[in-house]
Amino acid sequence: MRIKISLWYALFAIMFSCQGEVSQREAPSFPFVSRLAKGDTVQKLSKNIMVIYQDSKNNYWFGSWEDGLYKFNGNTLIHFTQKDGLPSNRIEEIKEDKQGNLYFNTSQGLCKFNGSQFDVLTELADAENEWKLQSNDLWFKGTRGGRHVFRYDGKNLFKLKLPSTKLGDDYMIKFPTGSNPYDVYCVYMDHQGNVWFGTAVLGACRYNGKSFDWISTPDMNEMHNGPANGIRSIIEDGIGDFWFNTAYRYRMIDSERVVKQELDTTIFYKQIKSIGSLDGLPNGELTEYLSITKDNQKALWIATYTAGVWKYDGQKVTHYSVQANGKEVTLFYIYKDHQGCIWLGTHENGAFRWNGTTFEKFSPFR
Repeated sequence: MRIKISLWYALFAIMFSCQGEVSQREAPSFPFVSRLAKGDTVQKLSKNIMVIYQDSKNNYWFGSWEDGLYKFNGNTLIHFTQKDGLPSNRIEEIKEDKQGNLYFNTSQGLCKFNGSQFDVLTELADAENEWKLQSNDLWFKGTRGGRHVFRYDGKNLFKLKLPSTKLGDDYMIKFPTGSNPYDVYCVYMDHQGNVWFGTAVLGACRYNGKSFDWISTPDMNEMHNGPANGIRSIIEDGIGDFWFNTAYRYRMIDSERVVKQELDTTIFYKQIKSIGSLDGLPNGELTEYLSITKDNQKALWIATYTAGVWKYDGQKVTHYSVQANGKEVTLFYIYKDHQGCIWLGTHENGAFRWNGTTFEKFSPFR
């Protein structure tokens, strides 16, 4: 959202302190570590829940940026931290492979969980030429700064660097102390198998297994205005258009590609005015958001930082306030589970779940 300055400044301070700071130092390497993960049985979640995932066995996992990881199987809530083998208590991403192994991307490395232990994965040396797109690969954003992403093929973890662009190089010259414009904030796989990377400044990059294409329109980058909100969420809607947490949606038109040499880019998309400001005001400020998901009816659910959740069913926009103790909750993440239920991860109020009418705070044993 083009948030009011005071609100965005607070959000930016959180994001930059978490991501921009580590980009200034070299990422450490980790040995392969295995440790039996027992965890502690607890009665409630942390106040800070930033990622939610339901695995293939229907367990719910809640990742915190401060307090590690929680597993809820419907009867027991288990809390895992570094003492159980996690590389860090800050959880950034949760994914699962076809064999049911879970992967937790943390601020200090990626680990694999086979149901009983966490195995910290070691980056393969000299992997810069391992850009490939294979159906069983898992992709992760780099969490320790720089312009890297990670590809895991089931055996090896490849640390890969996004290619340079003129826009990115110009940005680093103009803002030498700013955040790395190539930092990746999110990773998304589309229905054709292409992988997308949402960046800090440069918009979105698509990798098709052979080449890279960038969408760096003015609403997706802040080249001339300093550090950007960044592309923090990507989704393909029910008609195949892409949303990049901006006021526009994008339709891919690869058959009509046009090379813009003066811009060092290729136009392979149409920019379409979407719902604009979520609040419907002509000069509204809610044109950006933090996270988006799609329900079973293909309606989009959009989480903002301090302005609740907005649902777009293709025709109308509906607003749902999310409050605790009479105050609007600061949101970060929105997720749809296997049953189609919508969940929210928040900065200071735990997890919320849609009950069909409103979002209510999730208490595992209520």
